[in-house]
Amino acid sequence: MGLQHKGRGALRAWSVLCLLALAAGPALAQRTLTVAAFPSVDEIIRAAAPAFKQLHPDVQLKVVSRQFADHHTAMTTALSTASNLPDLMALEVGYVGRFAQGGGLDDLSAPPFGLQAEAARYVPFALAQGRSRQGALVAAPSDIGPGTLLYRTDLLARSGLAEAELTQSWDSYVAAGQKIKSATGAYLLAHARDMKDIVIRTGLRPGEGLYFDEASRVLVGSPRFVRAFELAREVRRHKLDARVAAWSNEWAEGFKRGTIATQMSGAWLVGHMSQWLAPSTAGAWRAAQLPEGAYAAYGGSFLAVPRGAPPAQKALAGDLIRLLTLQRDMQLAAFKAQDAFPALLESFDDPFFAQPIAFLGGQPARLLWRDAARRIQAVAVHKQDAFADEVINTELDKVLDRGKDIRVALADAERLLQRRAHR
Repeated sequence: MGLQHKGRGALRAWSVLCLLALAAGPALAQRTLTVAAFPSVDEIIRAAAPAFKQLHPDVQLKVVSRQFADHHTAMTTALSTASNLPDLMALEVGYVGRFAQGGGLDDLSAPPFGLQAEAARYVPFALAQGRSRQGALVAAPSDIGPGTLLYRTDLLARSGLAEAELTQSWDSYVAAGQKIKSATGAYLLAHARDMKDIVIRTGLRPGEGLYFDEASRVLVGSPRFVRAFELAREVRRHKLDARVAAWSNEWAEGFKRGTIATQMSGAWLVGHMSQWLAPSTAGAWRAAQLPEGAYAAYGGSFLAVPRGAPPAQKALAGDLIRLLTLQRDMQLAAFKAQDAFPALLESFDDPFFAQPIAFLGGQPARLLWRDAARRIQAVAVHKQDAFADEVINTELDKVLDRGKDIRVALADAERLLQRRAHR
């Protein structure tokens, strides 16, 4: 009897434990929100994990990180096959148009996201970059890339030049490069293509993208492309470019050794230069606005939700987008830690913008970039932008390396792009 009594008691205790476990089960169950990203957006998302955990204690944030090119290749495959889709994906601006027009991304204006109500809070040009041609908001801007001109003060001093001679006009910029080359032997810029990349981003009219307008008409025969090619050719004729590709070892060495005098890029490049590209050159660089009063965007990151992602996850993905892009503290934390320039306008009054940047000799350059961000015009994206970029680069190489006539090169590019424009 005693053994039987003890057995019944143990059974009752076990039953109680089972009931308690069942009751607690839903509270203990963990869901996972999967986010696909690339450096350094992946670090920004990981840093936001504690704040997201406060919003959703039962949700585990899983960040799948790949290198930049591998990430976008994987996302292209995932969207085209509707398999291995993350709940949320980061996209660089150059890929937004391609993914948007493919119909694989949710409209963040619609429920459960409702970001249209927050549209006025984003930097206008960045919000426009996240829209499809039909007006759907398919990607929310998380950081932006105001264009800037970085230059070596020591090389300018040895050449007897002032900053104004670099920035007065594109022609004066090239002329200054000739003086720099003569006085120091340094190249004006890494590659003549850099000149083209910036000039085609300036002087756009409303409704125009880089390569196509809102009706998918090809724009590469326009005056801005002609001038961009002419200026790039002038740079090459005077041997002012080092003929090295961005992100190559030679490119980084040019910065370290002082053989490249200037670099036009997004403001985010300063962070890369100070942290790993050329930290030994701290204090030698300064930032300026682009020549000829130009204001252009160069890069930027976005967050998008795949249409084929599980419906139950979409509200969670929307909450993470709001946390990362619409929370002032989060935007500023990413700015301070990763040099991710904010896309949220209400962050622009923070004192951090006026702080000196040691790498730039104490210059408060973020004020320059903030001004540029407010002046940059919206540029419409197109699904064939990435292909058009390849076509234009190929034709520019033919002009620079083989002496092909500029107008013939642009006409050839135009014909090829017209066949692809409506695909």
